Amino acid sequence: MKILKVDHIGIAVRNLAESAKLYDLLGIEPAGMEEVAEQKVKVAFYPLGDTEIELLESTSPDGPIAKYLEKNGEGIQHLALRVDNLEAALSELKAKGVRLIDEKPRYGAGGAKIAFIHPKSTGGILLELSERT
Repeated sequence: MKILKVDHIGIAVRNLAESAKLYDLLGIEPAGMEEVAEQKVKVAFYPLGDTEIELLESTSPDGPIAKYLEKNGEGIQHLALRVDNLEAALSELKAKGVRLIDEKPRYGAGGAKIAFIHPKSTGGILLELSERT
């Protein structure tokens, strides 16, 4: 498995438009906004050097971000690492006994293939692996 870089930092927010105001004040323009229906989330990406900040707003009270906000409040929800081959990375991690949330890639924002590693295997951090073409 080859980790290429920190892809993005995911921040759970209650209101995307309200939270975006801070980044506007900082002079950081959004690279794009989209809804990912499968994950019940609306996202906005803010480029910052070689990585991005991803703001995530739930579109459903039973979505993963809504559940996160209910339990933890707003804040950093996950760290995403870009890998060169997501399927191979998942296979390697599974063989090493790492607990995975996703054993197969799924669709993420921006057309990325993503998969999550369970926080019980990462010292409490929700870790996302991302492959972009």
